[in-house]
Amino acid sequence: MNATRRSSVVLASLCVVFLLLSVAFYFELWGRTPNRPPIPPAGPEFTNTSTARMSGAELVRTGGDASGLDCYACHDHKKQVVLKFDAQKRVILAEEHNDLVMAHGTHNRNNNCFNCHEEANLELLQTRDGRQLKLLESTPLCGSCHGPTYRDWEAGVHGRTSGFWNPKSGVLTRQTCVSCHDPHSPKFPPQKPAPGPNSLRAPRHSDAAKDKGH
Repeated sequence: MNATRRSSVVLASLCVVFLLLSVAFYFELWGRTPNRPPIPPAGPEFTNTSTARMSGAELVRTGGDASGLDCYACHDHKKQVVLKFDAQKRVILAEEHNDLVMAHGTHNRNNNCFNCHEEANLELLQTRDGRQLKLLESTPLCGSCHGPTYRDWEAGVHGRTSGFWNPKSGVLTRQTCVSCHDPHSPKFPPQKPAPGPNSLRAPRHSDAAKDKGH
């Protein structure tokens, strides 16, 4: 058999093989891969992009009612506020502030209003190193105690960051600490974890048996 005839026989054989395979696949002679069950959508609590709370700065920016941020609407400019404490050295809040939950840190060590608020001027905040900040500029105040977390926030690996990582490409928006954390009770309660990822491949028989509890 010469080379030309041998090539023709090989090509013809391959055509027959591929034709038979096509017929086998079309009629599913080896069965078919089971359909993947539909992937349920994640709950809205996991897809909602809004922050956990609205900061005072955001309230002012959006034109909301920021009257609650005006300390001297009730307090007297000329009279310094004197804090009162109970037997356990917990601050006793005035009735007007009974909506606040004082739980910043452990053992009531940071539940002193003047650790953060400037006692001589309630419209200002004071950091550990003596700097004064406006009420709407609270993030550096948080950073004066929470240095590692603040550096993570500056780097964009803590908190909510959106926009462009490259400043040359566009605007980058970074939410403030109090957009998520209540400054008087910053610890987050335990939260339900988001569902795990769903594989796009069809399940193997062993996987399907596990899903059914066998």
